[in-house]
Amino acid sequence: MSVLPVLLRKEFLQIFRNKAILMISVAMPVLQFIVLPMAVNYEFKNINLAVVDHDRSDLSRRLIDRITGSGYFRLVDHAASYAQAYALIESDEADIILQVPSGFEQRLVREGMEEVFVAVNAINGMKAGVGSAYLTSIIAGYNRSVVEDLMPGAAPAGIAVTSSGLFNPERNYKISLLPSILAIMITIVGGMLSALNIVKEKETGTIEQINVTPIRKRDFILAKSIPFWILANVVFTIGLLVIYLFYGVVPQGSLLLLYGFVGVYLLAVMGFGLLVSTYCTSQQQAMFVNFFFIMIFIFMGGLFTSLNSMPVWAQYVARFNPLTHVNEVMQLVTLKESTLRDILPNLLAVAAMAVVLNVWAVLNYRKTS
Repeated sequence: MSVLPVLLRKEFLQIFRNKAILMISVAMPVLQFIVLPMAVNYEFKNINLAVVDHDRSDLSRRLIDRITGSGYFRLVDHAASYAQAYALIESDEADIILQVPSGFEQRLVREGMEEVFVAVNAINGMKAGVGSAYLTSIIAGYNRSVVEDLMPGAAPAGIAVTSSGLFNPERNYKISLLPSILAIMITIVGGMLSALNIVKEKETGTIEQINVTPIRKRDFILAKSIPFWILANVVFTIGLLVIYLFYGVVPQGSLLLLYGFVGVYLLAVMGFGLLVSTYCTSQQQAMFVNFFFIMIFIFMGGLFTSLNSMPVWAQYVARFNPLTHVNEVMQLVTLKESTLRDILPNLLAVAAMAVVLNVWAVLNYRKTS
């Protein structure tokens, strides 16, 4: 009789007896998955704006009203001078200063264009870049509307651009964010818990007892991996339900294809977790090592920064990051209805990682046991 079913029964009993594991592996990821998309916001609103209006004309007041009426800016003060507005920046009461020069209305009417000065607090680089882009766009649109109202036909029609957000018509960033968060959740469950499971045997001393039994190393590794592979798939299923129930997002592509890729991906991350466990002697060591690498996986996986925006060397390194491939596939299948042919390069890359990491883990376990 094969010893693998007996070992699997033992592992499942240990998991269900340990309420902390069930809480960490199922309940906590689900709660995070519900809360994080609601809290994370790629849009910057209520940007504090200080205005220095030296013109105090009808057009300058209309410009300020248009900016504050956009919903992105909150007027904190009408400063009398730039120095007074700068003091607001220094005290963190303002994020951006808009200075309107005297004679603004006169030159805008006569020449059809005018310059204003914008100073941005760039301590938060992302907020500064997005905020200044918002402000520049609003001012440019206001300038065009003024020129068209005051001098009809004076400005050339130019090129009219009509755009459409394919696969995400409303350009809702949460729709593209949800599959990536789900990928991170199954990575943590599959990679972290599989590493801690073997190290726990080392800490309790039962690893020596197992090594002197006729249990094959292959059966031991499989028994440690299969329960968490199933558990991670359960978390993945619950995540898909949460996406549908709370956010109304239904995967456009094949669910079978999605589950197939996730199954192979979990073999890769669990192989990595097992590899870490063969080098660590305590759960604390395994937890910190896993946390170190998972943070790298997340930040170089294309969730927060587009791969094309990274340096060339980082783009090559990211191709060896399993989270990069699952992040791409989750978005392609969930939003774009991609097929097996579209995700085949990602599938082959992840499968190769799974083979290398699991073989490495088994060989290293044999060496150190």
